[in-house]
Amino acid sequence: MCGRFTQYFTYAELHAYFSFFADAFSTPPTNMQPRWHLCPTDPVWVVLPSETGLRLEQMRWGLAPYWWKQPLKKLPATFNARAETVDTKPTFREAFKRRRCVIPASGYYEWQDVADGKQPWYFTPREGPILMIAALWEIWKNPEPPHETVRSTTMVITEPNDFVAQYHDRMPVLLTRETLGDWLSGAKGRELLKPDEADLIKAWPVSRAVNSSKAPDSPELIRPIKLG
Repeated sequence: MCGRFTQYFTYAELHAYFSFFADAFSTPPTNMQPRWHLCPTDPVWVVLPSETGLRLEQMRWGLAPYWWKQPLKKLPATFNARAETVDTKPTFREAFKRRRCVIPASGYYEWQDVADGKQPWYFTPREGPILMIAALWEIWKNPEPPHETVRSTTMVITEPNDFVAQYHDRMPVLLTRETLGDWLSGAKGRELLKPDEADLIKAWPVSRAVNSSKAPDSPELIRPIKLG
């Protein structure tokens, strides 16, 4: 499971990274702030297809399917969708067919089981500022007053590559410039939901402060530490 990640890239970095895609973004957002500790239910930046290319918007992290009839606080954990069942599980299958997107991440955290507890590791690109995580999105309308509309998203996760397997048994599906278009358009499906090459990411141990969802949102969370 991937339950924490970061988005501390700038709009300029994001725009440049997606510049290979025609008409990447039209208008820069006015509220983009660096985040080092994004947790489930937080608003996160998402890239999704539009009529003119790509658009950027914030969504709730934790997908609320359109048919959900109860308050969001009763929704089970939906911040990750398993690649093995994403096309069959009722919570995700409609979004898999029709509403795909990408969550750009500066990096993400995973936890390694060690003798004295869980040690967090921070995974980030070996080159460049951004990982492109395969994701889905959905529109949900609250059946109760004030009947607000919520747009939400989830990451697709898969088996680990050889590098990640040293630390954890799952990892996000990381897209490339070659696979992004086929994912967003729906031209390809589960055949894209495989672990990436082991040389695309690097990792280092970080403070266990990140284990708490109440940890301060600070760049100190991704600072490397020495173990032992």
